[in-house]
Amino acid sequence: MRDTSGMLQMSLSWLGLGPVAASPWLLLLLAAVSWLLARVLAWTYACYDNARRLRCFPQPPKRNWFLGHLGLVQPTEEGLRVLTQLVVNNPQGYMIWMGPIIPLVIFCHPDLVRSITNASAAVAPKNSFFYEFLKPWLGDGLLLSAGDKWSRHRRMLTPAFHFNILKSYVKIFNDSAKVMHAKWQCLITEGHTRLNMFEHISLMTLDSLQKCVFSFDSNCQEKPIGYIAAILELSALVAKRHQQLFQYKDFVYYLTPDGQRFRRACRQVHDFTDAVIRERRRTLPDEGADDFLKAKAKTKTLDFIDVLLLTKDEDGTGLSDEDIRAEADTFMFAGHDTTASGLSWVLYNLAKHPEYQERCRQEVEELLKDREPKEIEWIHREQLGFKGIQLEPRNTCSFIHPVPIQQTLPHCFLIPNCMPSPILLSSVLCPGDSERT
Repeated sequence: MRDTSGMLQMSLSWLGLGPVAASPWLLLLLAAVSWLLARVLAWTYACYDNARRLRCFPQPPKRNWFLGHLGLVQPTEEGLRVLTQLVVNNPQGYMIWMGPIIPLVIFCHPDLVRSITNASAAVAPKNSFFYEFLKPWLGDGLLLSAGDKWSRHRRMLTPAFHFNILKSYVKIFNDSAKVMHAKWQCLITEGHTRLNMFEHISLMTLDSLQKCVFSFDSNCQEKPIGYIAAILELSALVAKRHQQLFQYKDFVYYLTPDGQRFRRACRQVHDFTDAVIRERRRTLPDEGADDFLKAKAKTKTLDFIDVLLLTKDEDGTGLSDEDIRAEADTFMFAGHDTTASGLSWVLYNLAKHPEYQERCRQEVEELLKDREPKEIEWIHREQLGFKGIQLEPRNTCSFIHPVPIQQTLPHCFLIPNCMPSPILLSSVLCPGDSERT
C-alpha cells in the first residue's frame, strides 16, 4: 500500500502537488477542474469558429467589444433613422452582435425574407431566445407554442376568425375610432399641432380588443385603466430587456426593479383574465352551449372568450383555463401592438403622399354622403372604387413589417458555405425595400 501511494505521489509530482496529491477529494477536484476547462475551451473555440464563419456578412461598427451592437438602434425617431441607414447601406442584409457572443443575422431583401417565412417549422423553428422573455406573461399560446400543441390550438381557434364573427366587430371598431377622433379634435382645439400617433392608436386598438375579447368596455382611451396600463408596461419592459445584456438570465432579471415590475404587471393581467374566465365558466353550465350561443346572438357579439370556452377538438376535449388565459393574453398583446404599428405606418405613408390621401378621402365621402350614421360597414368593402382604402394597409405591411420576424435556423439553410449552425435570423424591411431588385 505504501508503494502504491508513493508511486501516485511521484506520478503527480510534475503537477507540483507534492504528498497531498494522494487525497481522493483533491483528485476529484482535479478531474472536475479539468472537465470544466475542457468545456470552456470547447465553447471558446465554437464562439471563435462562429465569428470566423460569419465574417462574410457585413457588420456596422460595434459600440464596444463587450456590448457589441446592443443599443445601436434606440426606440426613438433617431433610432429609426439609424436602422433605415443600415438597410440602405446593406440592402441584402447584415449582422449585429447582441453582446460578445450572440450573433443576429438580419435579412433586408424581400427575396431572402421570403426564404425564411416560407420555410417549414422543422427548418426554421420559432426563436426561443427572445420569445422566452414573453413566456411568463403569454404562456403557451399560439405565439410561443410549437409542434402538436400549436397545431391543435390553431385548428380549435380557426372559428374565432370566421367572417360571420368578424362582421359584428365592425361596429366596435367604429365606436373606438370615434373616441380617438374626438380626442384629436380636442387637442386641435387646445392648439396642439403634434401628437404621438402610435400612443393614441395603441389605446384605440386596446379599447377595441378588450371589447372583442372580453366584452368589457373600460373606456381606457379617456381614463387610465390598471389592466391596460399593465399591458403597455409589459410590452415596454420586454422591449427594454432585449437591450440589457446582464438581464437575459431570469434569476438576475427578477432581482432587478424592472423584473419585479414585470412580475407585478403579469399578476395584474392574469388576475383580470382569470376573473373573466371564471365568470363565463359559471354561466355556461346553467344555459348549455346552444342556449348560450342563441342568447349571445340576440344581445351582443360573440367575443373571443366565448369561442375559446366553447371550442372542442376532434376528441371532444376543450381548452383548459390556463390555455384560454394564454390565448386571450396572446391575442391582446399581439393584436394591439401589431395593429397599432401597421395603422401608424399607413397614416405615415398617406401623409407622405397627399395625393393618395385625398383620393381615399374623396372615396369615403362619396360612399357615405347619403348615409346616416356615416360609418363604413362590412358590406362597403366591395363598394370601394379606387380601392385605396383596401390596398394601402396591404402595401404598407408588405414593405414595413408591423413586427420583426425572428427565427432560428438549425442547419445551413440559405448560405451553406457561410452560415454556421445554429444562428439567429431576423428580418427588417424599410420603406423602399419592395422596389429593390
